[in-house]
Amino acid sequence: MPGVRHDIADQLLPTKMGIEITELDPKRVVATMPVEGNLQPYGLLHGGANATLAETVGSVAAALNAGEDQVALGLELSCTHHRAARSGLVTGVATPLHVGRSTSTFEIVITDEEGHRTCTARLTCIVRERPPGS
Repeated sequence: MPGVRHDIADQLLPTKMGIEITELDPKRVVATMPVEGNLQPYGLLHGGANATLAETVGSVAAALNAGEDQVALGLELSCTHHRAARSGLVTGVATPLHVGRSTSTFEIVITDEEGHRTCTARLTCIVRERPPGS
C-alpha cells in the first residue's frame, strides 16, 4: 500500500492481532481475524478486537478510494456487537456508503464461520493531502 512504512510492519496492530486481508478492491475489502488470542476475560471475542478489524478493513477501503497523493485517517468508528464469537475466525467486509473528496464512510459487517453477523460497524475517514516526504 502506498505510504505504508515497511520498517514498522511487525509493530502494526493488525499484524499483532492476526488480521489478514483476503480481498482488496475499492468497493469491497475483506479480512479475517482469529478469535483465539483476541479474547476478553469471559472467553469471548473482545469488542476492541472487533473495532480493530472494522477500522482496519474500513481504513484500507478508504485509502483505496483516496487519490494517490492523499491519505485516509479514521475520524469516527461506531460498533454494535450482536452476538459472541468464541472460536475460529471472524471475517470483516467493508463496503462504501459514501466516497467523497474530503470524507468517506464505510459499513463493516463482521461474521463468524457459520455466517452469523457478530458485529456491524460504521467508519468515517477524513481524506487529506499526503504530507511531503511521506
